[in-house]
Amino acid sequence: EVQLVESGGGLVQAGGSLRLSCAVSGARFDDYTIAWFRQAPGKEREGVTCISYDDEGTWYADSVKGRATIASDNAKSTVTLQMSSLKPEDTAVYYCAGRENVFATLRWTDYDYWGQGTQVTVSS
Repeated sequence: EVQLVESGGGLVQAGGSLRLSCAVSGARFDDYTIAWFRQAPGKEREGVTCISYDDEGTWYADSVKGRATIASDNAKSTVTLQMSSLKPEDTAVYYCAGRENVFATLRWTDYDYWGQGTQVTVSS
């Protein structure tokens, strides 16, 4: 069974940075794509970034491009999301998600496995 567990959320001031981690278990990493999504109150779930385990290709939403970095540590079975220059509009619950397919996508409906989410609040 694939399990994803996020950590690292919290309260951050605008302009600051944060690092989220996703511990992945039960997955054959070479066959997977892992992504970060976020959902703010009253808004649709938004794809933030994803990484394909086979070639470590990465993709970013325009809203975070240049401010976010996704990385995988296969030895530790962890995917991290580093974000900087945070804005109040980055406030959301951030979710780690996985799909057993190396074709990367930021559509949340394409993902089969989800973590419980971690709250990120950016104060102005």
